[in-house]
Amino acid sequence: MKLRNKILLYSSALFITLFILMNGLIYYLFNTLVLNNELTNMKAQADKIARSIAQSANTIPLNDLLRTYAPLSGMIRIVAEDGDSRALVTSSDQQQLSRLEVNYESRQRSEIMKYEGQSYTFISLPVIWPDGSVVNIQLSQSLREIEHNLSVLRLVLMAVTLVAMIPVLLSSRWLSNLLTRPITSMISTMRDIRQSGKFKRLALKEKSQDELYEMGKSFNHMIDLLEENFEKQEQFVSNASHELKTPLTVIESYSSLLKRRGKERPELLEESVDAIHSEAVRMREMTEQLLLLAKNSEQWDLQPEPADLQELVQQSVKVFQNAYGRTVLFESSGPIMAYVDIQKLKQLIFIFLDNARKYSDESITVSTGTRERHAFVKILDHGIGIPKEELPKVFDRFYRVDKTRSRKQGGTGLGLSLAKEMAEAMGARIELESVEGLGTTATIWLPLD
Repeated sequence: MKLRNKILLYSSALFITLFILMNGLIYYLFNTLVLNNELTNMKAQADKIARSIAQSANTIPLNDLLRTYAPLSGMIRIVAEDGDSRALVTSSDQQQLSRLEVNYESRQRSEIMKYEGQSYTFISLPVIWPDGSVVNIQLSQSLREIEHNLSVLRLVLMAVTLVAMIPVLLSSRWLSNLLTRPITSMISTMRDIRQSGKFKRLALKEKSQDELYEMGKSFNHMIDLLEENFEKQEQFVSNASHELKTPLTVIESYSSLLKRRGKERPELLEESVDAIHSEAVRMREMTEQLLLLAKNSEQWDLQPEPADLQELVQQSVKVFQNAYGRTVLFESSGPIMAYVDIQKLKQLIFIFLDNARKYSDESITVSTGTRERHAFVKILDHGIGIPKEELPKVFDRFYRVDKTRSRKQGGTGLGLSLAKEMAEAMGARIELESVEGLGTTATIWLPLD
């Protein structure tokens, strides 16, 4: 059974059941209230009749006296202590009550009774007769009119229940359509994605902020992630297949050369081993960077923690100087506490220091400071610089300003692309300023909060 039909069936059954229970409760309460009220009125009437009969018993014939107080549709009788009926009067339409069993009651008794398929109120009152004996004055009143009214009420409530089922069914149908529309739309969108091979998203009404809207929003976010991952995988395959061809070709060529002439020419052996080693290292670095770029921002596994930016950058500069023997000047305005992923920030600084090393033979200047609730790290080199028209392209993958120099020194063309994505994942921002022939300044902006 479809979800829409289940919602329709269950909600309709629930509403109808509740409506029947409510109407049943109304009928029960009304029935109880009316009968209790009738019984109370009958008791009050019986008390008055008993007093009047006891006062007039010796002055008016008993049957005539009872006929005066007889109910319009019922019976009145006097029962002695020995169970003998002294007098009995019934209305013309209730003659069958004369056959009602005679019982003397020592105490007052009131009830609703059934006799020959009809309902009656029955009141029995003990009364002291003028001669000193105790008798029962018993009254019975037919409830035929009340039962007729109750039957009409039953029919009305049943009719109301049947009529109410129409809006209940219509509202349940509307509710089921409202609840299943986003799910149906989602199924249709997924079917279109499967058939067309293109990523599609749900059209959401921004006015609604309920759980269905959140479900659609989560679905669209999931599609965004899938599309991003799919595009990154395609880029990874395309970039890897394109960029790995060169080092693999170099390794294959030198391996073939060694196989043919390596034993005969020792100098060729050293050249080939150096070339193969260089290309293997470059290929490893490229693969690692491609794998990092294949991740989206939510998969970087960031671990931010408070750190002194001055001390962190100073340590990175010292490690870089020891590794490459380059002069790096460090300038700082003092300790700066920032909330950063220490390892990712160090990796980011190394990328720009390495670029400065490759494109400049002079000293490199690194400085830290703050400005407008942001901390910054600046890396300045005095190298070849970047032409103004080339500046927007430097973050593209495999883009090189000086292809000959970068290839010679083992560059992959992925460093700045990796730096950009890493910075975005950290919530940082990168600015590049460069003048051709004078040098380049890379600034990493970090929020202090």
